[in-house]
Amino acid sequence: MKSPLRVLLVGAAGRMGKTIADLAKDDPKIDIVAQCDLGDAIELAMKRSDVVIDFSHPDAIEEICRATLQHRRPLVIGTTGHSGEQRNAIEKAAKAVAIVCASNFSVGVNALFALTHNAAEILGRDFNAEIIETHHQMKKDAPSGTAKTLSEILSKARNMADQIPIQSIREGDVVGEHTVIFAGPGERLELSHKAKSREIFGRGALRAAHWVIGQPPNLYSMQDVLGL
Repeated sequence: MKSPLRVLLVGAAGRMGKTIADLAKDDPKIDIVAQCDLGDAIELAMKRSDVVIDFSHPDAIEEICRATLQHRRPLVIGTTGHSGEQRNAIEKAAKAVAIVCASNFSVGVNALFALTHNAAEILGRDFNAEIIETHHQMKKDAPSGTAKTLSEILSKARNMADQIPIQSIREGDVVGEHTVIFAGPGERLELSHKAKSREIFGRGALRAAHWVIGQPPNLYSMQDVLGL
């Protein structure tokens, strides 16, 4: 039997960290060998792991990238809200190690990304686009990383630099809801995804962790993992 994948989980105390840890308990192919949070030393834990999964805080990414480069460990990043400088650190590290960086690890959301791109190309500029996203009250970044990705997809598909309007709602304990609205003359098209459980993101992150092992250095997306 193949040995389980040894995972260093950074951000273990957070909502997604706890979800991934719980999923791993029932998965014989995954072994969470170490759990760290912001401020913890990760050097020793990095040595014992095959791959790193980060769902911590944007401010931790530069230290995580430094350690992954030193120990040549592939990295899965689910944290969102990185600054331009932090994004540069990720891109620089991806020249030497394989990194999967995704604003959303849900299979359904990544299908939404693909459908949004197709719809934008089909409908063209006669249809005005808008994004509405809703999350729980504790989510710190707004708009969400998923909404930003949808905005980038729309802008690229239309070959335009204009910012797509995003409405962010923070209420209750909503896991995550995203709707892309195309409003044209006499008709309206909506593409929506509603997450009912954080487990869908955790399963996607673990799937990415398995996939990234053995990949050549590069910055990958969940679309690459899924072959979309």
